[in-house]
Amino acid sequence: MKAAIAIVMVFVGCCSNVVFLELLIKEDPSSGNIITFAQFFIIALEGFIFTAHFGTKKPSIGIKDYAVLVAMFFCANVCNNYAFNFNIPMPLHMIFRAGSLIANMIMGILILKKTYTISKYLSVFMITLGISICTIVSGKDVKATAPLNQVVPEQSEVEVLFWWTVGILLLTIALFVSARMGIYQEVLYKRYGKHPRESLYYTHLLPLPGFLLLYDNLYSHIISFAESAPITVPVLGIGLPKLYMYLAGNVLTQCLCINSVYVLTTECTSLTVTLVVTLRKFVSLLFSIVYFKNDFTIAHWIGTILVFSGTLIFTEVVDKIKVALSAPSEKKVK
Repeated sequence: MKAAIAIVMVFVGCCSNVVFLELLIKEDPSSGNIITFAQFFIIALEGFIFTAHFGTKKPSIGIKDYAVLVAMFFCANVCNNYAFNFNIPMPLHMIFRAGSLIANMIMGILILKKTYTISKYLSVFMITLGISICTIVSGKDVKATAPLNQVVPEQSEVEVLFWWTVGILLLTIALFVSARMGIYQEVLYKRYGKHPRESLYYTHLLPLPGFLLLYDNLYSHIISFAESAPITVPVLGIGLPKLYMYLAGNVLTQCLCINSVYVLTTECTSLTVTLVVTLRKFVSLLFSIVYFKNDFTIAHWIGTILVFSGTLIFTEVVDKIKVALSAPSEKKVK
């Protein structure tokens, strides 16, 4: 029952989070930093209370080790956020981030000297091809974006394409930094044991001082969010700024999403977790296309199918499902 509730909450929390994120990005493409800061602050606050027990519980993994992990985590998040400033539509952003397996494989080969089966290389080829198709097609019709309450700047096609390329470069950097972070985290877990809740807390707490470097950006968005059109809250009977309402929804659903995935990892097999997360991404993508009326051509669909099919092959979900289904029948025969 606990696992079933966790699966439902993953879909509810994570898919709703994407909706609130796109609502914010549609209104203000440059709001990534204030969104991330709000998420980090709330998750760190929750961790301070329930994981660190108000700072009385010492970490199992050294702070110096966490500092390296956090530096990579902060860098990846900032790059992902700034990509929205450079004409990157949400569906492309979601598809591109699904290419984390490619980066993980490359990093695994270079750093850990890993070798992979033919099926793994095939799946990565499919994912790369899918992302390439979506990227090329999206690059043919990019549009200039502007922050809230500002006029879209007049840019030539060359300028728009140039900034779009910068956005793609930022997403690529974030992808490989995240992959390197995953390998480093794997090394830490082998050395100290697995402490996912503690890791979640410190990777959100330690980067908070880094947001001081983004003070001007955060302050300008605090003001612009406050000046956004009000939405009347029925219970309170008062109007609250629309973007702050969206931000609150995004932060709360992010907390629900992360905690639900954590419960899922403790209650279910890795197969179930992989399948649920992959399906969740696909549902979020479909909702983004339909509800927000994002441009999505046949070429985009082909690329998307290649990405998700490659992901399923890489994680061997189909084979594991066959094994899981055949196990009960084998027991009956015995």
